[in-house]
Amino acid sequence: MIGRWNSGYQSLPVSPPDGLEEEEEEDPESRICVPSSGPNSLDKGVLVKIVDLYDFELEVSVEDARSFEQVKERVREQGRLWWSLEASKGVGWYLQPEISSLAPCTSIAPDANHNKLLVPITVASNTSLLKKLIRKGIPPHIRPKVWLVVSGAARKRSTIPEGYFQDLCRAGEASSSPAIKQIDHDLARTFPSHPWLDSSEGQASLRNVLVAYSLRDAHVGYCQGMNFVAGLLLLVMKREEDAFWMLAVLLENVLFKDCYTTDLLGSHVEQRVFKDLLNQKCPRLAAHLELIGFDISLVITEWFLCLFAKSLPSETTLRVWDVLFNEGAKVLFRVALALFKMKEEELLATQQEVEVVNILQTATRHLYNPDVLLKMAFEKLGSMTTHTIAKHRSKQQVAVMKELEARVKSTML
Repeated sequence: MIGRWNSGYQSLPVSPPDGLEEEEEEDPESRICVPSSGPNSLDKGVLVKIVDLYDFELEVSVEDARSFEQVKERVREQGRLWWSLEASKGVGWYLQPEISSLAPCTSIAPDANHNKLLVPITVASNTSLLKKLIRKGIPPHIRPKVWLVVSGAARKRSTIPEGYFQDLCRAGEASSSPAIKQIDHDLARTFPSHPWLDSSEGQASLRNVLVAYSLRDAHVGYCQGMNFVAGLLLLVMKREEDAFWMLAVLLENVLFKDCYTTDLLGSHVEQRVFKDLLNQKCPRLAAHLELIGFDISLVITEWFLCLFAKSLPSETTLRVWDVLFNEGAKVLFRVALALFKMKEEELLATQQEVEVVNILQTATRHLYNPDVLLKMAFEKLGSMTTHTIAKHRSKQQVAVMKELEARVKSTML
């Protein structure tokens, strides 16, 4: 369990229904003070210190601070909306596994007239509603519960004997595998600006999650990038075992296979698929980046291995993860494409790789408003089906495997 936790949220001005814990009142003195007037020349160059919704300490511009306050208000609005739906649809209506967008159609009813299996109208309706709600953001106080169900992590955990995670943790105490040595090396480098993750208690919890998974799946073991994913999962889930199962469902069910293995096979495939999609969705930009010799992997590798956790502000990252856990890995392509699309005109003016990297790093660092990013990702890029992505993966996987085999052969000569 995480010992300290202060979300920084104000309690909402409505009473939650039974089954939802009301959030603690935010200390008025802990809120940042941002001038209420519009942007002016005096604001430029002025930095203010804030603590974001997950206790990350930041130094941001006045404009970014205002944006952050607007995001906090929208989070409160979403909380009120989810609570009102609980009042009308019942407590925990969103915790039905069959209404997840990733769930197989196991809750079905026979149609006597056509002898076909049809998804009940109520299930289909709730699936559609939940999808829309999740794209608008899951309130942080119920995010852990929703993630566990829609991702399939709760179902995965239910098939394993009780005490499994604790047994893995105990086994890790007596192990000194290469994976565990690398985990120990990376603990202090995982979100060092976060007060809890940078503490001995936080690093011990992060170590438990990562070591347990390295023992669960020796084929994966540990790969750099997993530490940032697991660290942010801990901040959200608050319990080590819950974070462990979210990591397990991510690597085993949500993401493309073999993204974190030693040869990074899956990661190489996903990068090539992204390049195909960039050619389709932004052909002019793709052609320009090809012309200046920009290597997509310079940004995509970190984005995809860390699932944007090192690049985007925490709440923006978690809004992406909200949708990722409900809709699957295609979300990563949409978000990555949106980031390129949002900066397309600036990127078209670049002449060197370093300019491209700087533009994208600056853009992601200041994306405190998740709605801007997700609107571009889901409303401005057109169709991008799971079937289309699967076809690209099949093609690119063959090419990547041939290259890896050729590389192995060359090292043996």
